[in-house]
Amino acid sequence: MRQFSQFACVDWSGAKAERPDGIAVAIIGTNGPPALLSPNPRWSRADVLDWLLRLAETRQDILIGFDLSMALPFVDQDAYFPKWDDSPDHAKDLWRAVDAMCGDDPHLNVTSFLAHHQASRHFRHGGGQVGDLFTGGIGRLREVERYQRVTGQANSASCFNLVGAAQVGKSSLTGMRLLHQLDGAIPVWPFDAVPDSGPAIVEIYTTVAALAAGQPKGRSKVRDRAGLKQALTRLNTPTPARLARYDDHSTDALITAAWMKQVADKPGLWNPPAMSKNIAQKEGWTFGVV
Repeated sequence: MRQFSQFACVDWSGAKAERPDGIAVAIIGTNGPPALLSPNPRWSRADVLDWLLRLAETRQDILIGFDLSMALPFVDQDAYFPKWDDSPDHAKDLWRAVDAMCGDDPHLNVTSFLAHHQASRHFRHGGGQVGDLFTGGIGRLREVERYQRVTGQANSASCFNLVGAAQVGKSSLTGMRLLHQLDGAIPVWPFDAVPDSGPAIVEIYTTVAALAAGQPKGRSKVRDRAGLKQALTRLNTPTPARLARYDDHSTDALITAAWMKQVADKPGLWNPPAMSKNIAQKEGWTFGVV
């Protein structure tokens, strides 16, 4: 199994602001505690893209986890957007379509895509606006999200729901813009094979890491030093120096980076039995879900 010497978690955000509060990046090496990478004043999505491109250029041996969905549901209806003739047919085509449609949107936002007369039909929007092709209930799920729910590993949300604190649609779509703009500079598993050297990107779900760190279901967020120390101790990881603030974005990133270091050498996580080749290429998979 490929060995990495560094591990990073990017807690992502789909907020419209140039520098959202919700972006945090943590990194951990072979020794010592995880640490936050903190540009001044806050991360922008463009900052994260620039950081990734530097990692690609210097061929750093790092596994990077992004807390977002890297594709939309496809397998359940054999399409990302049923009844749309121009619906993309592959995850990377989806990334390309979202980015192309949002070329005039600043800060990697996705306003134009969500306003598109065909795409908008599939989403539950704010203000009581619901597309006529949005499925009832929580919305369509990818196979990994459905599997997480069935096996009790996580209570995954639909990317087609854009309403409420738990919505992940905007963050995932902005992430797809970033992945397209990387233009293959860093392989993204499972759409790409894991490289023999250099950086690689995976999708992660910070709740999976939090549960592995002993956090109770439904109360996985950590917002103080004592909670962070307890979670990292469960992961056999030292606690970093005192943070300026203990928001759950920062602690999610720190805990997940430490968890990635603990589990990245487990072959089963790279070959989940429920992930077929079709699922891998159309929808992707969440690293750590087996």
